[in-house]
Amino acid sequence: MRRWIVAGCAVAIALTPALAAGQSKKRAMSKIERLACRLGTEDRHARIGVELVDGKVSRFAYYSKSKPRTCSISIERDGPYSQWKDVGRFTQVATDNGLFLIEHRQRDVSFLFHDVDRHFYCGMEPGIITGTLTVIRGKAECLLQDVMRAHDTDGLEPGPAIAGP
Repeated sequence: MRRWIVAGCAVAIALTPALAAGQSKKRAMSKIERLACRLGTEDRHARIGVELVDGKVSRFAYYSKSKPRTCSISIERDGPYSQWKDVGRFTQVATDNGLFLIEHRQRDVSFLFHDVDRHFYCGMEPGIITGTLTVIRGKAECLLQDVMRAHDTDGLEPGPAIAGP
């Protein structure tokens, strides 16, 4: 019995580098692109970082700040807390706390936040985040529509929602 355990461990150890090499080759063949943008001032802004693998979003991290409040959302494809579905140039990301629709275009990647639970992701009073954020390739500034309005409904001083041109 002991010989079988030792033999099994030896085989597993011998196969580990081969399996890792196969995964490394697969990653090396994939085209990885990273995009990021920010819009607003130091005290009131929104930003997003996006990683695309072979032209499809594999992860994204959104962060917004409306002093003194912050919001942080980080979601990864094949992660335990989201379901991803690709249909043509669109990707739907469903979580227990909201829906994200991603549109992949040659010039940009656009995110639609739909009924995203502000309390869960931001630790703020109950409410939702709804709106769009677009990352344009080669630009440091985002286009943003209505996403920051969630900050305007939390009892803070009213301020204009950040909006792109």
